[in-house]
Amino acid sequence: MSFVSFDRDSDQYRHWKVAIDGPLATLSMDVDEDSGLVDGYQLKLNSYDLGVDIELHDIVQRLRFEHPTVKAVVLTSAKERMFCAGANIYMLSTSSHAWKVNFCKFTNETRNGLEDSSAHSGLRFLAAINGTCAGGGYEIALACDEIVMIDDRSSTVSLPEVPLLGVLPGTGGLTRVVDKRGVRRDLADLFCTNADGVKAERAKEWGLVDAIAPPSRFEETVQIHAQGLADRSDRPDHAQGVTLTPLKRRMDEASIAYEHVAVAIDRSGRTATVTVEAPDSEQPSHIDAIRQAGAEWWPLAMARQLDDALLHLRHNFADVGTIVLKTRGEIDAVMAVDAALETHQADWFVREVIGMLRRTFARLEVTSRSLYAIIDEGSCFAGTLAELEFAADRSYMLDLPDAEEEGQDAPMIVLSPMNFGPYLMVNHLTRLQTRFGKDPVVMEGLRERIGERLDAQAALAAGLITVAPDDLDWDDEIRLALEERAGLSPDALTGMEASLRFAGTETMETKIFGRLSAWQNWVFNRPNAVGEQGALRLFGSGSKAHFDWERV
Repeated sequence: MSFVSFDRDSDQYRHWKVAIDGPLATLSMDVDEDSGLVDGYQLKLNSYDLGVDIELHDIVQRLRFEHPTVKAVVLTSAKERMFCAGANIYMLSTSSHAWKVNFCKFTNETRNGLEDSSAHSGLRFLAAINGTCAGGGYEIALACDEIVMIDDRSSTVSLPEVPLLGVLPGTGGLTRVVDKRGVRRDLADLFCTNADGVKAERAKEWGLVDAIAPPSRFEETVQIHAQGLADRSDRPDHAQGVTLTPLKRRMDEASIAYEHVAVAIDRSGRTATVTVEAPDSEQPSHIDAIRQAGAEWWPLAMARQLDDALLHLRHNFADVGTIVLKTRGEIDAVMAVDAALETHQADWFVREVIGMLRRTFARLEVTSRSLYAIIDEGSCFAGTLAELEFAADRSYMLDLPDAEEEGQDAPMIVLSPMNFGPYLMVNHLTRLQTRFGKDPVVMEGLRERIGERLDAQAALAAGLITVAPDDLDWDDEIRLALEERAGLSPDALTGMEASLRFAGTETMETKIFGRLSAWQNWVFNRPNAVGEQGALRLFGSGSKAHFDWERV
């Protein structure tokens, strides 16, 4: 079986050059046109595919952990007069529908990751547009804190997907233009329907970029803005980085196994059971020992393994419709780790670990799979691991009312302070706030129960679980629940789940992923884009697209 791999070696990047100078890092996009992730297209004009974005994701992860004194990152191009032509059109036109949508989702998560680091970790980003910048290339720039554009009378920025391809600008492009940069919607309409884009002066006037400079002053202007971003960062001036060692993974067609995470694939039932193990050895609590543990510290190791497993489930196991979430281990072990996370959350390394956990839980929720949490004997849904249960669409907790009399260990749920702030969802709320509609009375009541061991009936009364079958009905309840889910339309489920998971006020992120699940999914299926006479299919052929003019 051929798998897409998300492993990258920092010494062997094919598409990016990395240079670090004190508090500033420069990432120069220099795409090798002959090194596409799959055969059948060339990555000309700094266009990109999934492989290019996997490298970018890896680079940013390493900057977070391995280079803590880097405070600002300049994203630019190593090619003359070409910043980035965006996603490779020939890759998109020849890819399956699922590949296109998952590609868009991963690229948006990578760009959200830049924004998450800026908001929570003090790592700022500057786009230095030194040439033509189109489509997904401009979306990379939009994800940065500031954009500086060269005014050479020829370079442009554009989102040409609508006029050229009959698709949307990744949905993230549209949303960031109006929500993040505050561009007037009439100007945004002009911009997004103009295949030629706009040059520097108009881009600055409309708010599409923050600053422009002629070629003679471009590098100087970039440095001034980058240093300004670095000056506003609270990342440390002196710190030893933590190396992100390669993940140890065993994988075949039916399983993925790591040290703390295991995935079992049931092909006939179209389910994947993801089991996360609590730490099985004493974890450090002093900050020096935590840093010394580095990538082996349980919360970081577990988050990296779970994140990798989710990416493999998305891209390599498309027929899996339901992810069953389980945990195993000792509650006290997780609560001890949570205490260390809370105590040292201001430390740069612990802050980055919390960020990694936050982004991993977010990746779980925007994955188009049904999520069922199973809380049975031996479970450990406590603190940080309870976030998995709160992320689920449903949860089933085994009720053992006579456990003590019969010498059994009834499953328990335990809350910690980590459930009340650090792991915000993409709607900028905690999972508990989202679950209870931000009801302050309910939230205060739950805070008062931090550290309390809640059995099935207590958890049910508190609203923390969905169903609490007893041991007589347990096996049948779980079997029927999974069989029922597997019999429903996957398209309808994707739409339903994306609508229900992110209650509360809309954010830029919920708009991006909601529209990606609905609009982009739909547009990529329409003949106006991908039919025999569709714009995406005919791009570059010299033939004009033929549209079905009915508005749906």
